[in-house]
Amino acid sequence: MNLDDLKDLVRKGESDRVEFKRSTGQRTAAAKTVCAMLNGLGGFVIFGVTDKGEIIGQEVSTKTLEDLASELRRIEPPAFPEIETIPLKENRSVIVISSPGGGGPYTFEGRPYMRNGPTTIRMPREEYDRRLLERLHATQRWENQPVPDGVTIDDLDAEEIQITLDNAIRLGRLEPTTRRDTESILRGLELIHDGKLLNAAVALYGKSDRLKPLYPQLEIRLARFRGKNRLGDFADNRQYWGHVFSLLRRAESFLMDHVPIAGRVIPGKMVREDQPLYPPRATREAIANAICHRDYTIPGGAVAVAMYDDHLEITNPGTFHFGITPEKLTRPHESKPWNPIIANVFYRAGIIERWGTGTLNILDWCKENGNPPPTWEEQAGSVYVCFRPSHPSKHQVGTKSALSRHQVDILHKCQNDSALVDLMGITGRSDRTKFRHQVLNPLLEAGLIEMTIPDKPRSSKQRYRLTERGRRILREIRGGKDEE
Repeated sequence: MNLDDLKDLVRKGESDRVEFKRSTGQRTAAAKTVCAMLNGLGGFVIFGVTDKGEIIGQEVSTKTLEDLASELRRIEPPAFPEIETIPLKENRSVIVISSPGGGGPYTFEGRPYMRNGPTTIRMPREEYDRRLLERLHATQRWENQPVPDGVTIDDLDAEEIQITLDNAIRLGRLEPTTRRDTESILRGLELIHDGKLLNAAVALYGKSDRLKPLYPQLEIRLARFRGKNRLGDFADNRQYWGHVFSLLRRAESFLMDHVPIAGRVIPGKMVREDQPLYPPRATREAIANAICHRDYTIPGGAVAVAMYDDHLEITNPGTFHFGITPEKLTRPHESKPWNPIIANVFYRAGIIERWGTGTLNILDWCKENGNPPPTWEEQAGSVYVCFRPSHPSKHQVGTKSALSRHQVDILHKCQNDSALVDLMGITGRSDRTKFRHQVLNPLLEAGLIEMTIPDKPRSSKQRYRLTERGRRILREIRGGKDEE
Protein backbone atom coordinates (compact mmCIF):
# COMPACT_ATOMS: atom_id res chain seq x y z
CA MET A 1 0.00 0.00 0.00
CA ASN A 2 1.39 3.43 -0.91
CA LEU A 3 0.45 6.86 0.45
CA ASP A 4 -2.17 7.50 -2.25
CA ASP A 5 -3.84 4.14 -1.49
CA LEU A 6 -3.80 5.04 2.21
CA LYS A 7 -5.46 8.41 1.57
CA ASP A 8 -8.20 6.77 -0.53
CA LEU A 9 -8.87 4.24 2.22
CA VAL A 10 -8.96 6.85 5.00
CA ARG A 11 -11.21 9.13 2.93
CA LYS A 12 -13.96 6.47 3.01
CA GLY A 13 -13.99 6.49 6.82
CA GLU A 14 -14.30 3.76 9.42
CA SER A 15 -16.47 0.73 8.71
CA ASP A 16 -16.73 -2.96 9.52
CA ARG A 17 -13.49 -3.40 7.52
CA VAL A 18 -11.56 -0.27 8.49
CA GLU A 19 -10.62 1.11 11.92
CA PHE A 20 -8.42 4.09 12.85
CA LYS A 21 -6.10 4.23 15.86
CA ARG A 22 -4.25 7.39 16.89
CA SER A 23 -1.14 5.47 17.97
CA THR A 24 0.18 2.03 18.93
CA GLY A 25 -0.57 3.00 22.52
CA GLN A 26 -4.00 1.53 21.59
CA ARG A 27 -2.47 -1.74 20.36
CA THR A 28 -4.47 -3.97 22.74
CA ALA A 29 -7.79 -2.58 21.48
CA ALA A 30 -6.39 -2.83 17.95
CA ALA A 31 -5.50 -6.51 18.43
CA LYS A 32 -9.10 -7.21 19.45
CA THR A 33 -10.22 -5.54 16.23
CA VAL A 34 -7.75 -7.61 14.20
CA CYS A 35 -9.23 -10.71 15.87
CA ALA A 36 -12.73 -9.54 14.93
CA MET A 37 -11.71 -8.90 11.32
CA LEU A 38 -10.10 -12.35 11.12
CA ASN A 39 -13.48 -13.72 12.22
CA GLY A 40 -15.28 -11.61 9.64
CA LEU A 41 -14.58 -10.34 6.14
CA GLY A 42 -11.08 -9.08 6.89
CA GLY A 43 -10.00 -5.45 6.86
CA PHE A 44 -7.44 -2.84 7.91
CA VAL A 45 -6.42 -1.40 11.28
CA ILE A 46 -4.51 1.85 10.72
CA PHE A 47 -2.25 3.48 13.38
CA GLY A 48 -1.54 7.20 13.00
CA VAL A 49 -5.02 8.34 11.98
CA THR A 50 -7.46 10.19 14.24
CA ASP A 51 -11.13 9.29 14.69
CA LYS A 52 -11.93 12.18 12.36
CA GLY A 53 -9.79 10.75 9.59
CA GLU A 54 -6.78 13.06 9.96
CA ILE A 55 -3.53 11.34 8.98
CA ILE A 56 -0.97 12.38 11.63
CA GLY A 57 1.36 9.38 11.80
CA GLN A 58 3.66 8.50 14.70
CA GLU A 59 7.29 7.72 15.36
CA VAL A 60 7.96 4.07 14.55
CA SER A 61 10.96 2.22 15.95
CA THR A 62 11.99 -1.41 15.92
CA LYS A 63 10.60 -1.76 19.45
CA THR A 64 7.27 -0.26 18.29
CA LEU A 65 6.86 -3.03 15.72
CA GLU A 66 8.08 -5.73 18.15
CA ASP A 67 5.52 -4.64 20.77
CA LEU A 68 2.77 -4.67 18.15
CA ALA A 69 3.77 -8.13 16.91
CA SER A 70 3.88 -9.39 20.50
CA GLU A 71 0.31 -8.17 21.03
CA LEU A 72 -0.89 -9.92 17.87
CA ARG A 73 0.69 -13.20 19.04
CA ARG A 74 -2.00 -13.33 21.75
CA ILE A 75 -4.51 -14.20 19.03
CA GLU A 76 -5.38 -17.91 18.85
CA PRO A 77 -5.10 -19.94 16.71
CA PRO A 78 -1.94 -18.22 15.43
CA ALA A 79 -2.65 -15.67 12.71
CA PHE A 80 -0.17 -13.72 10.65
CA PRO A 81 -1.72 -10.48 9.39
CA GLU A 82 0.52 -8.32 7.21
CA ILE A 83 2.09 -5.26 8.87
CA GLU A 84 3.15 -2.36 6.61
CA THR A 85 4.81 0.95 7.45
CA ILE A 86 4.02 3.94 5.20
CA PRO A 87 6.42 6.87 5.75
CA LEU A 88 5.19 10.47 6.06
CA LYS A 89 7.15 13.68 6.63
CA GLU A 90 9.24 14.57 9.71
CA ASN A 91 10.21 10.98 10.66
CA ARG A 92 6.63 9.97 11.18
CA SER A 93 4.88 6.96 9.65
CA VAL A 94 1.54 5.22 9.49
CA ILE A 95 1.30 1.51 10.36
CA VAL A 96 -1.31 -0.58 8.52
CA ILE A 97 -2.33 -4.10 9.63
CA SER A 98 -4.07 -6.05 6.84
CA SER A 99 -6.21 -8.92 8.11
CA PRO A 100 -7.59 -11.68 5.87
CA GLY A 101 -11.10 -12.87 6.69
CA GLY A 102 -13.17 -15.99 6.45
CA GLY A 103 -11.24 -18.16 8.91
CA GLY A 104 -11.38 -18.93 12.54
CA PRO A 105 -13.01 -18.67 14.87
CA TYR A 106 -10.19 -16.69 16.47
CA THR A 107 -9.83 -15.45 20.04
CA PHE A 108 -7.74 -12.76 21.72
CA GLU A 109 -6.69 -13.67 25.27
CA GLY A 110 -9.20 -16.50 25.12
CA ARG A 111 -12.16 -14.32 24.08
CA PRO A 112 -13.71 -14.19 20.59
CA TYR A 113 -14.54 -10.86 18.94
CA MET A 114 -16.56 -9.75 15.92
CA ARG A 115 -17.33 -6.54 14.06
CA ASN A 116 -20.68 -4.79 14.41
CA GLY A 117 -20.43 -2.01 11.84
CA PRO A 118 -17.41 0.16 12.78
CA THR A 119 -17.37 -1.27 16.33
CA THR A 120 -15.61 -4.32 17.80
CA ILE A 121 -17.72 -6.36 20.23
CA ARG A 122 -17.45 -9.64 22.13
CA MET A 123 -18.78 -12.52 20.06
CA PRO A 124 -21.72 -14.29 21.78
CA ARG A 125 -20.88 -17.78 23.01
CA GLU A 126 -23.57 -19.35 20.82
CA GLU A 127 -22.07 -17.74 17.72
CA TYR A 128 -18.57 -18.87 18.67
CA ASP A 129 -19.72 -22.44 19.26
CA ARG A 130 -21.50 -22.47 15.89
CA ARG A 131 -18.40 -21.23 14.07
CA LEU A 132 -16.22 -23.73 15.87
CA LEU A 133 -18.52 -26.55 14.75
CA GLU A 134 -18.33 -25.29 11.17
CA ARG A 135 -14.53 -25.21 11.37
CA LEU A 136 -14.42 -28.84 12.53
CA HIS A 137 -17.24 -29.90 10.21
CA ALA A 138 -15.07 -31.25 7.40
CA THR A 139 -13.47 -33.89 9.61
CA GLN A 140 -15.56 -34.25 12.77
CA ARG A 141 -19.33 -34.41 12.73
CA TRP A 142 -22.03 -36.76 14.01
CA GLU A 143 -22.74 -38.58 10.77
CA ASN A 144 -19.13 -39.61 10.05
CA GLN A 145 -18.44 -40.98 13.54
CA PRO A 146 -18.37 -44.78 14.09
CA VAL A 147 -21.44 -46.44 15.58
CA PRO A 148 -21.40 -47.60 19.24
CA ASP A 149 -19.92 -51.00 19.99
CA GLY A 150 -22.34 -53.80 19.25
CA VAL A 151 -24.17 -52.12 16.36
CA THR A 152 -23.72 -54.16 13.19
CA ILE A 153 -24.93 -54.40 9.59
CA ASP A 154 -27.58 -56.86 10.83
CA ASP A 155 -29.30 -53.90 12.54
CA LEU A 156 -29.91 -52.22 9.17
CA ASP A 157 -32.75 -52.53 6.67
CA ALA A 158 -31.18 -54.72 3.96
CA GLU A 159 -34.20 -54.38 1.66
CA GLU A 160 -34.06 -50.57 1.76
CA ILE A 161 -30.34 -50.68 0.98
CA GLN A 162 -31.05 -52.78 -2.13
CA ILE A 163 -33.78 -50.33 -3.19
CA THR A 164 -31.30 -47.46 -2.92
CA LEU A 165 -28.84 -49.29 -5.15
CA ASP A 166 -31.51 -50.10 -7.76
CA ASN A 167 -32.75 -46.50 -7.87
CA ALA A 168 -29.23 -45.07 -8.06
CA ILE A 169 -28.32 -47.33 -11.00
CA ARG A 170 -31.61 -46.61 -12.77
CA LEU A 171 -30.99 -42.86 -12.45
CA GLY A 172 -27.37 -43.14 -13.56
CA ARG A 173 -26.08 -41.99 -10.18
CA LEU A 174 -24.17 -45.21 -9.50
CA GLU A 175 -22.44 -47.52 -11.92
CA PRO A 176 -23.99 -51.00 -12.35
CA THR A 177 -22.23 -53.56 -10.16
CA THR A 178 -22.21 -57.31 -9.70
CA ARG A 179 -21.42 -56.94 -6.00
CA ARG A 180 -24.82 -56.54 -4.42
CA ASP A 181 -24.15 -57.78 -0.90
CA THR A 182 -25.11 -55.29 1.81
CA GLU A 183 -21.57 -54.54 2.96
CA SER A 184 -20.35 -53.77 -0.58
CA ILE A 185 -23.26 -51.40 -1.17
CA LEU A 186 -22.58 -49.60 2.11
CA ARG A 187 -18.92 -49.19 1.16
CA GLY A 188 -19.94 -47.77 -2.20
CA LEU A 189 -22.19 -45.27 -0.44
CA GLU A 190 -19.28 -44.29 1.89
CA LEU A 191 -21.15 -45.53 4.96
CA ILE A 192 -18.23 -47.68 6.13
CA HIS A 193 -14.86 -46.08 6.94
CA ASP A 194 -11.74 -47.91 8.09
CA GLY A 195 -13.86 -51.02 8.45
CA LYS A 196 -16.33 -49.32 10.82
CA LEU A 197 -20.00 -48.60 10.24
CA LEU A 198 -20.86 -44.88 10.49
CA ASN A 199 -23.72 -43.14 12.27
CA ALA A 200 -24.99 -42.03 8.86
CA ALA A 201 -25.68 -45.69 8.01
CA VAL A 202 -27.96 -46.03 11.03
CA ALA A 203 -29.75 -42.75 10.24
CA LEU A 204 -30.33 -43.94 6.67
CA TYR A 205 -31.13 -47.60 7.27
CA GLY A 206 -31.38 -48.37 11.02
CA LYS A 207 -34.25 -50.78 11.60
CA SER A 208 -33.63 -52.87 14.71
CA ASP A 209 -35.66 -51.88 17.77
CA ARG A 210 -32.56 -52.19 19.92
CA LEU A 211 -31.23 -49.06 18.20
CA LYS A 212 -33.97 -46.86 19.72
CA PRO A 213 -32.21 -46.19 23.05
CA LEU A 214 -28.97 -45.41 21.18
CA TYR A 215 -30.56 -43.18 18.52
CA PRO A 216 -33.70 -41.59 20.04
CA GLN A 217 -33.37 -38.63 17.64
CA LEU A 218 -34.35 -40.73 14.61
CA GLU A 219 -37.95 -39.55 14.89
CA ILE A 220 -40.50 -37.52 13.03
CA ARG A 221 -43.47 -35.74 14.62
CA LEU A 222 -46.62 -35.14 12.61
CA ALA A 223 -49.60 -33.11 13.81
CA ARG A 224 -52.78 -31.55 12.48
CA PHE A 225 -53.97 -28.75 14.75
CA ARG A 226 -57.47 -27.33 14.88
CA GLY A 227 -56.94 -23.60 14.55
CA LYS A 228 -54.12 -21.33 13.46
CA ASN A 229 -51.59 -22.08 16.22
CA ARG A 230 -50.56 -24.77 18.68
CA LEU A 231 -53.09 -23.62 21.24
CA GLY A 232 -55.75 -25.55 19.34
CA ASP A 233 -56.60 -29.20 19.93
CA PHE A 234 -55.05 -32.00 17.91
CA ALA A 235 -57.09 -33.34 15.03
CA ASP A 236 -54.27 -35.83 14.47
CA ASN A 237 -51.01 -36.43 16.30
CA ARG A 238 -48.44 -39.04 15.27
CA GLN A 239 -44.85 -39.81 16.18
CA TYR A 240 -42.65 -42.39 14.51
CA TRP A 241 -39.13 -43.75 14.99
CA GLY A 242 -37.15 -45.26 12.14
CA HIS A 243 -34.62 -44.65 9.40
CA VAL A 244 -34.96 -41.51 7.29
CA PHE A 245 -36.45 -43.24 4.22
CA SER A 246 -39.30 -44.63 6.34
CA LEU A 247 -39.80 -41.28 8.09
CA LEU A 248 -40.08 -39.51 4.75
CA ARG A 249 -42.76 -41.98 3.65
CA ARG A 250 -44.61 -41.50 6.96
CA ALA A 251 -44.66 -37.76 6.41
CA GLU A 252 -45.93 -38.12 2.84
CA SER A 253 -48.72 -40.44 4.00
CA PHE A 254 -49.69 -37.96 6.73
CA LEU A 255 -49.95 -35.14 4.20
CA MET A 256 -52.01 -37.34 1.88
CA ASP A 257 -54.44 -37.80 4.76
CA HIS A 258 -54.79 -34.11 5.51
CA VAL A 259 -53.99 -31.93 2.49
CA PRO A 260 -57.25 -31.17 0.60
CA ILE A 261 -57.30 -31.26 -3.19
CA ALA A 262 -59.48 -28.92 -5.24
CA GLY A 263 -60.57 -30.26 -8.63
CA ARG A 264 -61.98 -28.64 -11.74
CA VAL A 265 -62.72 -29.75 -15.29
CA ILE A 266 -60.88 -27.79 -18.00
CA PRO A 267 -63.55 -26.39 -20.38
CA GLY A 268 -63.57 -28.04 -23.82
CA LYS A 269 -61.17 -30.81 -22.79
CA MET A 270 -63.15 -32.74 -20.17
CA VAL A 271 -59.87 -33.24 -18.33
CA ARG A 272 -59.91 -32.90 -14.57
CA GLU A 273 -57.17 -30.73 -13.06
CA ASP A 274 -56.27 -31.24 -9.40
CA GLN A 275 -54.87 -28.47 -7.23
CA PRO A 276 -53.72 -29.54 -3.75
CA LEU A 277 -53.73 -27.02 -0.95
CA TYR A 278 -49.94 -27.48 -0.76
CA PRO A 279 -47.82 -28.83 -3.67
CA PRO A 280 -46.62 -32.35 -2.76
CA ARG A 281 -43.28 -32.05 -4.59
CA ALA A 282 -42.48 -28.89 -2.64
CA THR A 283 -43.42 -30.30 0.77
CA ARG A 284 -41.53 -33.53 0.05
CA GLU A 285 -38.42 -31.57 -0.91
CA ALA A 286 -38.71 -29.46 2.25
CA ILE A 287 -38.95 -32.57 4.44
CA ALA A 288 -35.97 -34.17 2.66
CA ASN A 289 -33.97 -30.95 3.14
CA ALA A 290 -34.84 -30.95 6.84
CA ILE A 291 -33.53 -34.52 7.14
CA CYS A 292 -30.27 -33.62 5.36
CA HIS A 293 -29.61 -30.39 7.26
CA ARG A 294 -30.86 -31.20 10.77
CA ASP A 295 -28.63 -31.46 13.83
CA TYR A 296 -28.49 -35.11 14.89
CA THR A 297 -26.49 -34.42 18.04
CA ILE A 298 -29.64 -33.32 19.90
CA PRO A 299 -31.03 -36.52 21.51
CA GLY A 300 -34.57 -35.18 21.81
CA GLY A 301 -34.57 -33.48 18.42
CA ALA A 302 -36.84 -34.51 15.56
CA VAL A 303 -38.05 -33.25 12.21
CA ALA A 304 -41.63 -32.03 12.63
CA VAL A 305 -44.52 -31.41 10.25
CA ALA A 306 -47.38 -29.32 11.66
CA MET A 307 -50.49 -28.44 9.68
CA TYR A 308 -52.81 -25.63 10.80
CA ASP A 309 -55.97 -24.13 9.35
CA ASP A 310 -54.01 -21.44 7.50
CA HIS A 311 -50.47 -22.77 7.02
CA LEU A 312 -48.14 -25.75 6.98
CA GLU A 313 -44.87 -25.71 8.91
CA ILE A 314 -41.85 -28.03 8.56
CA THR A 315 -39.19 -27.78 11.27
CA ASN A 316 -35.77 -29.28 11.82
CA PRO A 317 -33.50 -28.94 14.86
CA GLY A 318 -30.39 -26.92 14.05
CA THR A 319 -29.42 -23.57 12.60
CA PHE A 320 -28.29 -22.06 9.31
CA HIS A 321 -24.59 -22.62 8.65
CA PHE A 322 -21.79 -21.44 6.34
CA GLY A 323 -23.25 -17.97 5.87
CA ILE A 324 -26.62 -19.19 4.55
CA THR A 325 -29.53 -16.83 5.30
CA PRO A 326 -33.25 -17.01 4.48
CA GLU A 327 -32.67 -14.40 1.77
CA LYS A 328 -29.94 -16.49 0.10
CA LEU A 329 -32.26 -19.51 -0.05
CA THR A 330 -34.51 -17.65 -2.49
CA ARG A 331 -31.78 -17.19 -5.13
CA PRO A 332 -29.03 -19.37 -6.61
CA HIS A 333 -26.61 -20.35 -3.86
CA GLU A 334 -24.00 -22.91 -2.94
CA SER A 335 -25.36 -25.65 -0.72
CA LYS A 336 -23.28 -27.23 2.01
CA PRO A 337 -25.47 -29.84 3.73
CA TRP A 338 -24.75 -30.22 7.42
CA ASN A 339 -24.89 -33.98 6.80
CA PRO A 340 -23.27 -34.41 3.36
CA ILE A 341 -23.06 -38.22 3.57
CA ILE A 342 -26.82 -38.50 4.21
CA ALA A 343 -27.49 -35.89 1.51
CA ASN A 344 -25.31 -37.78 -0.97
CA VAL A 345 -27.26 -41.02 -0.42
CA PHE A 346 -30.56 -39.13 -0.79
CA TYR A 347 -29.25 -37.73 -4.08
CA ARG A 348 -28.20 -41.13 -5.39
CA ALA A 349 -31.57 -42.60 -4.39
CA GLY A 350 -33.39 -39.85 -6.30
CA ILE A 351 -34.91 -38.22 -3.23
CA ILE A 352 -33.24 -34.85 -3.87
CA GLU A 353 -31.67 -33.25 -6.93
CA ARG A 354 -28.36 -31.40 -7.20
CA TRP A 355 -27.29 -29.57 -4.07
CA GLY A 356 -28.27 -25.94 -4.00
CA THR A 357 -31.39 -26.27 -6.18
CA GLY A 358 -33.85 -27.61 -3.59
CA THR A 359 -35.19 -24.31 -2.28
CA LEU A 360 -35.40 -22.86 -5.79
CA ASN A 361 -37.44 -25.89 -6.90
CA ILE A 362 -39.72 -25.40 -3.90
CA LEU A 363 -40.34 -21.80 -4.94
CA ASP A 364 -41.09 -22.87 -8.54
CA TRP A 365 -43.49 -25.65 -7.50
CA CYS A 366 -45.36 -23.31 -5.16
CA LYS A 367 -45.72 -20.76 -7.95
CA GLU A 368 -47.01 -23.43 -10.37
CA ASN A 369 -49.60 -24.53 -7.79
CA GLY A 370 -50.73 -20.98 -7.01
CA ASN A 371 -49.19 -20.85 -3.53
CA PRO A 372 -47.45 -17.76 -2.14
CA PRO A 373 -43.66 -18.15 -1.82
CA PRO A 374 -42.78 -20.08 1.34
CA THR A 375 -40.67 -18.42 4.00
CA TRP A 376 -37.68 -19.66 5.98
CA GLU A 377 -36.58 -18.51 9.39
CA GLU A 378 -34.34 -19.56 12.27
CA GLN A 379 -35.82 -19.43 15.74
CA ALA A 380 -34.87 -20.95 19.11
CA GLY A 381 -32.32 -23.33 17.64
CA SER A 382 -34.55 -24.64 14.85
CA VAL A 383 -35.11 -23.83 11.17
CA TYR A 384 -38.71 -23.37 9.99
CA VAL A 385 -40.16 -23.36 6.49
CA CYS A 386 -43.73 -22.09 6.30
CA PHE A 387 -46.11 -22.80 3.41
CA ARG A 388 -49.28 -20.80 2.82
CA PRO A 389 -52.29 -22.37 1.06
CA SER A 390 -53.26 -21.97 -2.58
CA HIS A 391 -56.64 -20.24 -2.96
CA PRO A 392 -58.12 -21.24 0.43
CA SER A 393 -61.66 -20.53 -0.85
CA LYS A 394 -61.41 -23.56 -3.13
CA HIS A 395 -60.81 -25.85 -0.18
CA GLN A 396 -63.81 -25.16 2.03
CA VAL A 397 -64.73 -27.93 4.45
CA GLY A 398 -67.87 -29.85 3.49
CA THR A 399 -67.25 -29.80 -0.29
CA LYS A 400 -65.46 -32.22 -2.58
CA SER A 401 -62.47 -29.91 -2.44
CA ALA A 402 -61.84 -30.70 1.22
CA LEU A 403 -61.16 -34.38 0.56
CA SER A 404 -57.71 -35.83 0.94
CA ARG A 405 -56.36 -38.41 -1.51
CA HIS A 406 -57.12 -41.24 0.91
CA GLN A 407 -60.68 -40.02 1.41
CA VAL A 408 -61.24 -39.92 -2.36
CA ASP A 409 -59.94 -43.51 -2.51
CA ILE A 410 -62.46 -44.47 0.18
CA LEU A 411 -65.31 -42.93 -1.79
CA HIS A 412 -64.32 -45.03 -4.79
CA LYS A 413 -64.16 -48.15 -2.63
CA CYS A 414 -67.53 -47.47 -1.01
CA GLN A 415 -69.37 -47.58 -4.34
CA ASN A 416 -69.70 -51.20 -3.31
CA ASP A 417 -70.30 -52.04 0.33
CA SER A 418 -66.88 -52.26 1.96
CA ALA A 419 -65.69 -53.54 5.32
CA LEU A 420 -63.59 -51.43 7.67
CA VAL A 421 -60.51 -53.60 7.17
CA ASP A 422 -60.71 -53.10 3.39
CA LEU A 423 -60.88 -49.33 3.77
CA MET A 424 -57.93 -49.35 6.14
CA GLY A 425 -55.99 -51.44 3.65
CA ILE A 426 -56.18 -48.92 0.81
CA THR A 427 -54.84 -46.18 3.09
CA GLY A 428 -52.14 -48.28 4.72
CA ARG A 429 -53.51 -47.68 8.23
CA SER A 430 -53.29 -50.23 11.05
CA ASP A 431 -54.82 -48.42 14.05
CA ARG A 432 -58.63 -48.77 13.85
CA THR A 433 -59.42 -46.10 16.42
CA LYS A 434 -57.26 -43.45 14.76
CA PHE A 435 -58.50 -44.44 11.31
CA ARG A 436 -62.13 -44.00 12.35
CA HIS A 437 -61.41 -40.68 14.08
CA GLN A 438 -59.12 -39.11 11.49
CA VAL A 439 -60.35 -40.47 8.15
CA LEU A 440 -63.71 -42.20 8.32
CA ASN A 441 -65.71 -40.04 10.74
CA PRO A 442 -65.29 -36.82 8.69
CA LEU A 443 -66.80 -38.62 5.68
CA LEU A 444 -69.68 -39.92 7.81
CA GLU A 445 -70.32 -36.49 9.32
CA ALA A 446 -70.26 -34.87 5.86
CA GLY A 447 -72.88 -37.36 4.70
CA LEU A 448 -70.68 -38.80 1.95
CA ILE A 449 -70.78 -42.38 3.23
CA GLU A 450 -73.06 -44.26 5.63
CA MET A 451 -73.01 -47.43 7.71
CA THR A 452 -75.06 -50.40 6.48
CA ILE A 453 -76.17 -51.12 10.07
CA PRO A 454 -76.59 -47.61 11.58
CA ASP A 455 -77.83 -48.82 14.96
CA LYS A 456 -74.75 -51.03 15.48
CA PRO A 457 -71.71 -48.84 14.71
CA ARG A 458 -69.24 -51.29 16.27
CA SER A 459 -70.69 -54.42 14.75
CA SER A 460 -68.18 -56.83 13.21
CA LYS A 461 -70.56 -57.12 10.25
CA GLN A 462 -70.57 -53.38 9.72
CA ARG A 463 -69.87 -52.19 6.19
CA TYR A 464 -69.81 -48.76 4.59
CA ARG A 465 -71.42 -47.50 1.39
CA LEU A 466 -71.64 -44.34 -0.65
CA THR A 467 -74.59 -41.99 -0.08
CA GLU A 468 -76.35 -40.14 -2.89
CA ARG A 469 -74.45 -37.02 -1.90
CA GLY A 470 -71.23 -39.00 -1.96
CA ARG A 471 -72.04 -40.26 -5.48
CA ARG A 472 -72.64 -36.69 -6.64
CA ILE A 473 -69.34 -35.52 -5.18
CA LEU A 474 -67.53 -38.49 -6.75
CA ARG A 475 -69.01 -37.62 -10.15
CA GLU A 476 -67.76 -34.04 -9.76
CA ILE A 477 -64.32 -35.35 -8.88
CA ARG A 478 -64.30 -37.44 -12.06
CA GLY A 479 -65.32 -34.46 -14.14
CA GLY A 480 -68.96 -35.39 -14.49
CA LYS A 481 -68.33 -38.95 -15.69
CA ASP A 482 -69.58 -42.15 -14.13
CA GLU A 483 -67.24 -45.14 -13.97
CA GLU A 484 -67.75 -47.77 -16.59
